[in-house]
Amino acid sequence: MDIRPAYRILTSLLIGSGACFGMSVLSAAPVVNGYVMDVQMVPAVCAYDPLKSKKRKCLEGYSLNITGLYPETSTRDCTTNSSAKLSPLQAKVVARIMPDENARVALWHNTGGCVPMNASQYFRTIINHADKLKIPDELTSQETQSIQANVLRNKMLRMNSGLVSQSIEFNCMQTRGGSLLTEIKICYKNNGQYKSCPTTIVGNCPATFIIKGSF
Repeated sequence: MDIRPAYRILTSLLIGSGACFGMSVLSAAPVVNGYVMDVQMVPAVCAYDPLKSKKRKCLEGYSLNITGLYPETSTRDCTTNSSAKLSPLQAKVVARIMPDENARVALWHNTGGCVPMNASQYFRTIINHADKLKIPDELTSQETQSIQANVLRNKMLRMNSGLVSQSIEFNCMQTRGGSLLTEIKICYKNNGQYKSCPTTIVGNCPATFIIKGSF
């Protein structure tokens, strides 16, 4: 997956809400039933959100960016005070797919309390998921194009062994020119295999939408 025009790497998946899924607070250690990885379409967000247009991912031409890996759990409060510090080498690797260090720290502090791992293990898991996920060329193209949701979904299914249709949800933003793809959610079992998304994860894209090019 391309995250910069200058080179091509497999890991290409700012941060949205750090909230975890669920309604009740448990006194025991949270039970995690899976994870949801949020993959952001950077050109779309940079073009239509002036507050984000000066972020590194916008200025340096990223195509895709991971906003988070969120645990599916019944616990409402997933905050933690544990350190989000990574080794210099790991921080450099993570920055390829999550370039905003402040966003990474906030993600961990808002999510780490619900995952059975420390910050280093958590971000290593994100890297592993990103390495495994193969992305169609349409998602990293320099040209803006219209595509049918089923066509994009089927391409992802063919490229990723074990991925099922219900593992993918598309989110869009309505613009004057039509519905613009802004985010893809991918759902995982605890062991990293793909699974159907929980009922709390629902896409909002129409049958046909626009993928904004990187230029």
